[in-house]
Amino acid sequence: MKKVNRRKFITNAAVAGAGIALIGNETFASSKHSFSGKVEKPVVITTWDRGHEPNIKAWEILAKGGNSLDAVEAGVRVAEDDPNNMSVGYGGLPDETGVVTLDASIMDWRGRAGAVGYIQNIRNPISVARKVMEKTRHIMLAGEGAKRFALANGFKTENLLTEASLKRWNQLKEKGAETDFRRLEENHDTITMLAIDNNGNLSGACTTSGLAWKIHGRVGDSPIIGAGLYLDNDVGAAGGTGIGEAIWRSLASFLIVEKMRDGMSPQEACVFAVKRVIKVSKQYLTDIGQAAFIAMNSKGETGAYSVRTGFDYMLTKNGETKGIKASFELK
Repeated sequence: MKKVNRRKFITNAAVAGAGIALIGNETFASSKHSFSGKVEKPVVITTWDRGHEPNIKAWEILAKGGNSLDAVEAGVRVAEDDPNNMSVGYGGLPDETGVVTLDASIMDWRGRAGAVGYIQNIRNPISVARKVMEKTRHIMLAGEGAKRFALANGFKTENLLTEASLKRWNQLKEKGAETDFRRLEENHDTITMLAIDNNGNLSGACTTSGLAWKIHGRVGDSPIIGAGLYLDNDVGAAGGTGIGEAIWRSLASFLIVEKMRDGMSPQEACVFAVKRVIKVSKQYLTDIGQAAFIAMNSKGETGAYSVRTGFDYMLTKNGETKGIKASFELK
């Protein structure tokens, strides 16, 4: 498919540009042939292989004995700050009115959670979400209230619509193309990162600019604890990417963690969640819609699975980062 080829191009360019050595002669490994041997903490797993910099940043913190919360925040901020990533943060594709709106959530091993939804003109929503978690008695702030909170806590306003994203939006309007769910082939690749540190503590972060050309005001699954992200330090963590409505309707991240609690491996739990999403959310997935998940248990074991082909992820352990193609349910 065109979308898969585009992803391969972006990945290869990012790897080459960063000067990152490939594993053997392949950029990707199969999800069925991941790292072998005993699991050694720390571990980082992230949705999509768009260049290894987010994982490398997180690993730098963990390798120095830092905690998983600092690692995931710093890791996904790399994606938020990248104007070439048109699905996250600065440079994200706008909604149907030409406005960039952002969603993010974060959780740590103590069970704390913070989130922001529909926030505008603030570059790093993941850090605002952490402030919500640490400085308030709430879990989520949204819209203008989230922006006011960010400004009160030292964040600055910034135009997040880059020339490249504005050009894409103008081209769409010139063609009179449809928006919302009828444009699913556009990039909507949320970054979710899960990490376990040397102390065995889990944290997760999820951040996105949401579905491109969405209806103004739409909020996806990413800031919803239990949908786009969830963890229980005694059990494991999970997060998703893809069509947020499909993920949200199944509370898929919570479902994955609960299935790991019941004894499933991270891989088995991801497969279970994908099948559930397909069963209950066909109206959102249509013929090209994607939903995909990553998971990590309290031992540092990982898993990943997607509705359709085309999903890949990054895995870092023992100082080595790999891009891995996930297995999938539908062709």
